[in-house]
Amino acid sequence: MSRRSQPPSPESSPRIAKKPRLEYPPLTADDYKNGLMLAPMVRSGALPTRLYALKHGAKLVWGPETVDKAILHTTRVLDPVTGVISYHGKSKPIFTTHPIEKPFLIYQIGSADPELAVQAAKMVMQDVSGFDLNCGCPKPFSTHAGMGAALLTNPDLLCSILTALREAMPPEISISAKIRLLPSQEDTLKLVERIVNTGITALTVHCRTRNMRMREKAIIERLREIVEFVERMGKGIAVIANGDCLGYEDSKRVRAVTRAHSVMIATAAEANPTCFSPTPLKDLEKTFVPGYIRLGKYLNNHWSSTKFCATQFQGAHEHASRNDLKTLREAIMRAKCYEDLDSFVAPWTGEQEWADIVQTIEARAGQRAPPHPLEDVSLIEPAPLPQLETKTGGAKAEEKGVPAAPEPQVPAGSLLGLDAPPPANGTVDVAV
Repeated sequence: MSRRSQPPSPESSPRIAKKPRLEYPPLTADDYKNGLMLAPMVRSGALPTRLYALKHGAKLVWGPETVDKAILHTTRVLDPVTGVISYHGKSKPIFTTHPIEKPFLIYQIGSADPELAVQAAKMVMQDVSGFDLNCGCPKPFSTHAGMGAALLTNPDLLCSILTALREAMPPEISISAKIRLLPSQEDTLKLVERIVNTGITALTVHCRTRNMRMREKAIIERLREIVEFVERMGKGIAVIANGDCLGYEDSKRVRAVTRAHSVMIATAAEANPTCFSPTPLKDLEKTFVPGYIRLGKYLNNHWSSTKFCATQFQGAHEHASRNDLKTLREAIMRAKCYEDLDSFVAPWTGEQEWADIVQTIEARAGQRAPPHPLEDVSLIEPAPLPQLETKTGGAKAEEKGVPAAPEPQVPAGSLLGLDAPPPANGTVDVAV
């Protein structure tokens, strides 16, 4: 079976895979600007997904949030055949990467302790280019331990973690944070000011509050004031918008409204990792899913991880039908290992899938800019912001500085590349 319960080879093996030929300079704030970024997504942000995102135009990719204590109890293992680096826990890898993605890889830490955060960072620093502190996840598994969105109400702890990371890491390792909006715009700006002064390189703002769910429309209109505030601080920090962006074309709308330097994509990338391209793939059950599974097998990605990701993919149909996707998805759900999909995926040409990804990434020639970089935000015509509204009928007035969200001006379902129409209220779910 293709699932390996044991590490493929000890790190000390004499057969060492070749390192990427290109050398990249350390990350700077400019590397966080004018690009589309893959968001940190638990389970969905697996190594194959990150590699395909880079192939199709992501400028940087965030790994899934990894809790500090979890990585501290792992063993680093190098596969001498593929070059994959795995941090093995008791039963399977906690985090997996490959040197080809290192120049573009941001490792996201879940932590509520400066010392543990630093220990966790030191464990993996040789394999990443930057660290991001998760300050926005509202899920109980994160907040109950004081991590994620719980840090938003404990700014002293939040900033102490960022400061500790910045002081402990060498200057070539960038430090960033990902937050959510606070209910009050004034409080949000105060928090942002403190975060920026810790020495971070970039700040991602998920344009929802802690209590907002993904089905609720992101309040991207609030971000423009935050971007302008950060720019006035004069530190050159990149501000990245997160929330409801559906792909390359839709990022133009988001940047026109927010003036953000870059845009981070979550749910749209979970459904179609090629959404970073101006021409995302269609008919994914034929053009993408089989290759994804082949690559997963070649890289020895744990079958449960590949299986989960493959069942999330969906896109527009041009030559195939939704029934084709249904048939393949049902087969994936029944499969207990890679070999169970022979009739759908064979021949197992994962090595060629890998070679194509490597060739595309190396074609960047030592630059992080993808083939289709975003236009500098200063050249984009700002979109008019809506007027502030006050709720009537006894309802509490909106908080100062929180504009009402306008009706969506884009066909959300078509931009995401789905056959199904968007929800009646026009919202689109976006991962944390």
